[in-house]
Amino acid sequence: MTFTETHIHFVGIGGIGMSGIARMLAAEGKRVTGSDLAATPVTRSLAADGIPVRLSQRAENLSDVVDLLVVSAAVKDENPEVVEARRRGIPVQKYARVLGRLMNDRRGIAVSGTHGKTTTTAMIATVLRHAGLDPSFVVGAAVGPLGGSSGVGTGECFVVEACEYDRSFHNLSPHCAVINNIEEDHLDYYTGGLEEIVASFTQFASQVRPDGLLVVNRADENALRTVASGRVRSRVETFAVEDAEADWIAADLRPSGGLFTFEAIGKGKSLGTFALGIPGRHNVSNALAALACCAWAGVDVTATREALRTFHGADRRFQIVGESADVTVVDDYAHHPSEIRETLRAAREYFEGRRIVVIFQPHQHSRTRFLLSDFARSFDDADVVIVPEIYFVRDSESERQQVNSSDLVRAMQTHGKACHDLATFEDIEAYLADHLRSGDVVITMGAGDVYKLGHRLVGPLPEDGRQETA
Repeated sequence: MTFTETHIHFVGIGGIGMSGIARMLAAEGKRVTGSDLAATPVTRSLAADGIPVRLSQRAENLSDVVDLLVVSAAVKDENPEVVEARRRGIPVQKYARVLGRLMNDRRGIAVSGTHGKTTTTAMIATVLRHAGLDPSFVVGAAVGPLGGSSGVGTGECFVVEACEYDRSFHNLSPHCAVINNIEEDHLDYYTGGLEEIVASFTQFASQVRPDGLLVVNRADENALRTVASGRVRSRVETFAVEDAEADWIAADLRPSGGLFTFEAIGKGKSLGTFALGIPGRHNVSNALAALACCAWAGVDVTATREALRTFHGADRRFQIVGESADVTVVDDYAHHPSEIRETLRAAREYFEGRRIVVIFQPHQHSRTRFLLSDFARSFDDADVVIVPEIYFVRDSESERQQVNSSDLVRAMQTHGKACHDLATFEDIEAYLADHLRSGDVVITMGAGDVYKLGHRLVGPLPEDGRQETA
C-alpha cells in the first residue's frame, strides 16, 4: 500500500477522474473529503456514498488533520484551498500523480493516444468485468453497463485512460499499455509541435514495466517511432486492421449497416469472427488493442468476443440521443480533425442515404488556430455544417482574439462545404426549425457543451457530468 496518508482532500472532486480515485481511496479505508463549485450528479453520488463534498472552495474547507491535497488539472495555484494547504505545509499533488500511486498497488493497464483512449479503455474494462476479473477503472466518460465512469473492483487489474496533456501519463508505470496513435494536439502545451509530442509518448512507453507489455498501433507511423527509439524495456506487440505483419490483425472486414464483423488473428492464430456493436472502422482498431490487452490479462477469447459484441460505447461517443419529428440526434465528443473524419465516415455508413447536419463547436481557440486548415478539410461526409462560437477553455484572452468561428467557416467554404456561422444555440435552434427535413440526422460534435443543444432538440437535458481534459 503506497498511501500512508489518513485524510485526503480533493479540490475539484466532481471531475470524472478525480471522483474515481476518491472512491478508490475511500474503499481502502481513507478519510476522503472534497470540494467543487457546483452540485452535479457526481457530487451528489459521492455524498450519498459517504464522501462529504463542500460546494465552495475556500481555506476553511481544510480541517486541521488533512494529510494530502489532491488537485485536478483545472485547479490553479491561486485557489484558496491550495494556498492554505501550502501555507500549512500540507503536500499538494495533481490527480495524475495520485493515479500513478494507486496503479503501483495493482496490475495497471493504461491506454494512451491522441484518439480512441476512452472507447478502448471502456472496452477493456467491460471485457475484464464480463470475464469475472472485476477490475477497478477510470474512464474519461460514463459507460452505462459499468455503472459510470469509474469503479472500484476486487480484482487486481486497474484500467485507466492515460492523458498526454500536461505530461500526465508520465506519472504512470503500467504493467500493460496501449499507444493507439500520435498526432498534433494540445499545441498550447506542446509548443515544440509533433516532435515534442512523440518524445512525450516515448517517455510514457519507456515507463511500461520490463516484464510488461506495450501494445502499439502498427498503422500509425508516429506510434511506431516510440518503439524505434530503443527506450522501450517491455515486450512489444502490434495491432492493425488488414496488416499481415501485425501481431493482432482484423481481417476480412464485412460492414453491415455501419457495423463491422471481422476475423481476429492473434499472433498467427485465427481467433474466429468478431462482431462490434458500435460503428466505424476506427473502432475495429480500438477493439484489436483491447483484445491484445485482455489476452495479456488472461481473458479467454470467447469472453472477449461476447463482451465486444454487446459493448455499445461510452457517453458522447457516437451516442444516439433520440428522435424527434423523424429526425435522429447523435452526440459525439470528436474535437480533433482526425476524429471528426472518422466519426462522420462512420455516420455516413450507419445512416446510409440520409442527410447529415453537423453542429460542430470548436474546442479551444488555440487548437482551432493551430489546426485550422485540417479542420476545414474534415467535414467531407457532412451535408451541412453549423459552427457556433468557439468553446473558451484554458486559452489566454490574447489567444481568444486571434481566431473565431467565422474564420473556420470561411476556411470550410473554400473547400465547397455548405457551412453556417451561427453564434448561439438559440440561433442554431431557430435555423434548424426552418431547415431540418424528415429523415435528417443531426450530429452535435465537440468537447464543450454542445451536447446540451442535442438534448434540447429531443427532450429534457440530463444533469451534467464533466470531462477531465480535452
